Amino acid sequence: MIDHCFLSVNDWKKSRNFYDATLKILGYERILTFEIDENMAMAGYGSNKKSAFWIEKSPGITLSKEGGKARGVGIAFAAPSVEAIHAWFDACLSHGATEDEKPEHKPDYHPGYFGASVIDPNGWRIEAVLHTYKK
Repeated sequence: MIDHCFLSVNDWKKSRNFYDATLKILGYERILTFEIDENMAMAGYGSNKKSAFWIEKSPGITLSKEGGKARGVGIAFAAPSVEAIHAWFDACLSHGATEDEKPEHKPDYHPGYFGASVIDPNGWRIEAVLHTYKK
């Protein structure tokens, strides 16, 4: 249903490095990068040569410290395994994110749901999720 999404960022290089390092753990890579000037840049992440998740720095858009979280936006990335979710969560924290929800089985969502979430360095809530978890 959704072809792609964008999140605005304040610190382009820090955000790009954060997503390069953390999305790689889930099997995604930076596919496209556009660095127009110091005020405008975009990076698209995905797999199979298709960018589905983008970060962008645009003129006139500045997020407050809790900007993303306050807006109530959350992005969930599909994870290949429980181990990948744990590794992703730890990498996010080591690259400047703050904990939102520790990795855990969430049977209230549905029996196979296992996920974790963080607040990225720009205040956006991001999650890694697996829908085929078995105890």
